[in-house]
Amino acid sequence: MDKTEFYASLRARNSGVFGTSLSQGQVSGCDAILDEAQKRGTPLRQVAYMLATSLHETAATMQPITEYGKVSYFAKYEPTTKIGRELGNTVTGDGYRFRGRGYVQLTGRRNYRKASEELGFDIVASPQRALELGVAASIMFLGMTEGWFTGRKLDDYIKGDKCDYVNARRIINGTDKAQKIAGYAEAFAKALRAAGYVGQAPAKPIPIPPAPVSPPSPVVPVPAPVVVPEPVKKPWWKGWI
Repeated sequence: MDKTEFYASLRARNSGVFGTSLSQGQVSGCDAILDEAQKRGTPLRQVAYMLATSLHETAATMQPITEYGKVSYFAKYEPTTKIGRELGNTVTGDGYRFRGRGYVQLTGRRNYRKASEELGFDIVASPQRALELGVAASIMFLGMTEGWFTGRKLDDYIKGDKCDYVNARRIINGTDKAQKIAGYAEAFAKALRAAGYVGQAPAKPIPIPPAPVSPPSPVVPVPAPVVVPEPVKKPWWKGWI
């Protein structure tokens, strides 16, 4: 895809997203999501909705964020509470330790453990890694396509000819701000089309066959040299007999 065209579309005065300029943080955040989308071959309208969700959840920064609140605020997620148990928190302090992080809020020990298993590296031991751009993008794609957050997933609303940007909000948070986010998704979809995004993973490179190996030259046996024995000389005195 042509990212120059993508950002030009978003900078249009009537785009309805960023306005006429984007910060470097907004660009790098979008890039991380676009790179993950191209790697996975995610359909265009699903990518558009994830970009729209990120725009809303990060207050338009397009940078992974940490759930706001003092330490005391996260007491509601402690293992002694119902919601804390539902989140899989087991140790005192887990509520704050595994508070929401990312483009969308990955929350609770159980979800951090699930993300670790899917990503192939441990973010339970290092929860802050959920704020890294590439990690946050991977978590969002996995969570929204597999239904980690509410049990609803992208295919339930956006698949093939079906595209319900409004109710797709249920993947994250009921219908809160659903219409507004749907409008963002339309703007991102337009920009993706302008950029030539096709929602197809890059083709695997065709392996180059090894150069043919020439058969070894036949070994021609070399005949052993013929040794002609020298004639045996008689002693001089034998000639007298």
